[in-house]
Amino acid sequence: MDPARPGSPYQPVIEALENYPQKKFYNVSKLGGAKYDSLPYSIRVLFESSVRNCDGFLVKETDAMNILDWKTKQNNVEVPFCPARVVLQDFTGIPAMVDFAAMREAVRNAGGDPAKVNPACPTDLTVDHSLQIDFSKCAIQNAPNPGGGDAQKPVAKLSPLKAQPRKVPCRGQAGCRGPCGAGEAARNPGQFSAQIENTPILCPFHLQPVPEPETVLKNQEMEFGRNRERLQFFKWSSKVFKNVSIIPPETGMAHQVNLEYLSRVVFEVKDFLYPDSVVGTDSHTTMVNGLGILGWGVGGIETEAVMLGMPLTLTLPEVVGCELTGTASPLATSIDIVVSITKHLKQADVAGKFVEFFGSGVSQLSVADRTTIANMCPEYGAILSFFPVDNVTLKHLKHTGFDKAKLEVMEAYLKAVKLFRSDESSSREPEYSQVVQISLSSIIPYVSGPKRSQDRVAVNNMKSDFQACLNEKSGVKGFQIAVEKQNDIVPVQYEGNEYKLSHGCIVIAAVISCTNNCNPSVMLAAGLLAKKAVEAGLVVKPYIRTSLSPGSGMVTHYLSSSGVLPYLSKLGFEVVGYGCSTCVGNTAPLPEAIRNAIKQGDIIACGVLSGTKNFEGRLCDCVRANYLASPPLVVAYAIAGTVRIDFETEPLGTGFNGESIYLRDIWPTRKELHAVEEECVISAMFKELKEKMEKGNKRWNLLEAPESTLFPWDLKSTYIRCPSFFDKLAKEPVSPQPIENAHVLLYLGDSVTTDHISPAGSIARSSAAAKYLTNKGLTPREFNSYGARRGNDAVMTRGTFANIKLLNKFIGKPAPKTVHFPSGQTLDVFEAAELYQKEGIPVIILAGKKYGLGSSRDWAAKGPFLLGVKAVLAESYEKVHKSQLIGIGIAPLQFLPGENPSTLGLTGREQFSILFPPELSPGMTLDIRTSTGKVFSVIALFENNMEITLYKYGGSLNFVARRFL
Repeated sequence: MDPARPGSPYQPVIEALENYPQKKFYNVSKLGGAKYDSLPYSIRVLFESSVRNCDGFLVKETDAMNILDWKTKQNNVEVPFCPARVVLQDFTGIPAMVDFAAMREAVRNAGGDPAKVNPACPTDLTVDHSLQIDFSKCAIQNAPNPGGGDAQKPVAKLSPLKAQPRKVPCRGQAGCRGPCGAGEAARNPGQFSAQIENTPILCPFHLQPVPEPETVLKNQEMEFGRNRERLQFFKWSSKVFKNVSIIPPETGMAHQVNLEYLSRVVFEVKDFLYPDSVVGTDSHTTMVNGLGILGWGVGGIETEAVMLGMPLTLTLPEVVGCELTGTASPLATSIDIVVSITKHLKQADVAGKFVEFFGSGVSQLSVADRTTIANMCPEYGAILSFFPVDNVTLKHLKHTGFDKAKLEVMEAYLKAVKLFRSDESSSREPEYSQVVQISLSSIIPYVSGPKRSQDRVAVNNMKSDFQACLNEKSGVKGFQIAVEKQNDIVPVQYEGNEYKLSHGCIVIAAVISCTNNCNPSVMLAAGLLAKKAVEAGLVVKPYIRTSLSPGSGMVTHYLSSSGVLPYLSKLGFEVVGYGCSTCVGNTAPLPEAIRNAIKQGDIIACGVLSGTKNFEGRLCDCVRANYLASPPLVVAYAIAGTVRIDFETEPLGTGFNGESIYLRDIWPTRKELHAVEEECVISAMFKELKEKMEKGNKRWNLLEAPESTLFPWDLKSTYIRCPSFFDKLAKEPVSPQPIENAHVLLYLGDSVTTDHISPAGSIARSSAAAKYLTNKGLTPREFNSYGARRGNDAVMTRGTFANIKLLNKFIGKPAPKTVHFPSGQTLDVFEAAELYQKEGIPVIILAGKKYGLGSSRDWAAKGPFLLGVKAVLAESYEKVHKSQLIGIGIAPLQFLPGENPSTLGLTGREQFSILFPPELSPGMTLDIRTSTGKVFSVIALFENNMEITLYKYGGSLNFVARRFL
């Protein structure tokens, strides 16, 4: 796409950049004068995009003027947005690329040229979600259980990894205190902290890098083995599709790669400058706003439309100005700051709005802090949280190896279009829809849980809060444990020793590849705490499933070069690989003895993890309490072995000399962290990361893939299958068809998440997907996960509503079941839907408030569509999921305010008929008639004409496919 679009009405404002005459740009600041100067920085980016992409068709001149009039037009008009690029991760990227391959087939079959089907927008796909923890510090599983129900019994006895010590030659640096490979161990042979096994080998004085631990290599080998078909398809995609770049496995997480490698801050195409902006299918896409890059997560369906050159359409949002003042407490980590800001913004009701940060406190936050804060906006409901580029941003970019000449051009351009934020008191702050003030000085350490990420618990209240959870009735926090059973102790034999499990015991402790791994301070804090703990003689009980899954190799690099990685490993936090693992439910199964003890004693066991997502049962079905915590607190709780501890008054454990060791004794100071961070987080790390990404890796480089224009589908494949979305592709749209005599497939309550609708974890052995895979000749250990099989619509359709925690009111207890009313049978959801489709009966879904919460997940819309769902009728929706339903061709309908199935006397056993008028309009009211004669009205949640157009065409996939005919 030519950034200086010919025929644009705004070509007169194209100028040369001062001191750089060859560089051109749209000087949008001249279009609005004082009106432009009052715009929030994020809205200025939207405005520039509309000016640059104005073509009179997809983007009109009136759209740009509406954005310029943001102050009076917010919430009242829809505007288009053309992002500069798209970021995909493999779980959501695989269905997108499969759809593109299927679209080529459909275009060819309809007489078009399939080679023309290519992304129009630059697209980067990072293969980062396929990693599973088959091997960990405490056990190498010779027969790993990649997915599916209960753990497989290992073929051989589990044995601990024993890394062979390797001496690294001394390079003769000045200040060497002893021979490399010996160090403290040579001078203090009895000191426990020197006897570290199963860790990368380091020179303790020169911090010389060494090979990755054996567990990483074994997990990577398993990852390539089980995902070969998917990886070959990705490599084919990178060869045949224009504008597609694939980042191979073993590199890092999508949001990390986006921050460290893909981000431009300012785009330059043919010497034309414009702001970097991005949309992505990863829920952490919003992280880039910490770099001053406008970006947010959308559904896979909308992303595919953007990839084909269509703009996103959004209601011009309100922008909440968040003023930060004061200085944070030395004990508060960036995670504490994030969670505190999350609470304030959640209370301020920023759902569906932009948030933009300003004030004196902003300059005190590093870019790492900013990206961590920006990453959390899905948790408090904002579309994005924006930190404009300032001097802190420029220093960070210089620190991470950005080219000096590019930085100078970047600064000059951003100042020319007034997208650079100044700390000077004389600089004028933009006008905002509302202002929220937050004092950093008031922030203290928190964790979140035990069931929801929004339920914060002050660390100093953790013990009493957990006790309250035991007492409370079953619900969002309570477990309803009888008073006489709250102090039960269950003895268990493990590896020849007896341990005692009780309510609150920790069994999973994971520092995972999520939000905080881009922030060196919190990861280094975990490492320094581990170092002090090991040196004091503290240990972690061996039955606790510990893991360290960094977001990228850069994290391992600075943990290694700072000398703390061996200490993390000694406590069980060994690097298991790079990719989503525990966070998406890919944790290794707990030891059988521990599982049995928890179940037999009805113990409320706990998991602690340094992530952002906290759904009950996500980690393991027998771990009922999960807490989100900062990395150093994850390590601290793992050492304590329980959440029922008051860190102020109770010790973590006993040291070498029998003395009590408290958290305050091993907690690193901010000064210590700053010193290590300055020494270890250097531009060389980013340079090494970039070199690694550009070279790829040996396994990926040797992987063979076809180069044909059309993908050669393998009918025997259980990973990649041509979906049926384009089977009825026609050149003209049809009027919305009535939904007549539809049965209710599921009657659901409030807060149904996309994880309930389309699970991403392991495939249970009793599920419909497992039956399909078994019929294909696969054994349970070969099932892999739903996320890994998103390229197979047969698996994903069978996995829709297959979550064991799904609560269907027709069943009355958590189970992936429903009632097929014509026969009265209780069946798996897929089996019931299959019967309805054979009988030619349409189905709908009844739901309560906030339907579709959680991660953006395209199969949460595609799956119901393939089950035959024609409409969802709910009290309210999560905005992204609502858009996805429209994008696949499912009508999102909403009860009138104050009404729901109960107030209307609906049982869900009726049949429903919905008649659509020939011409739909945004927000119009429709009538629904039931088989009992009841008639009631609902709102059709089409927010704009574009959504109505997409629905008429049967969804965005069919709409864009017709453009090639």
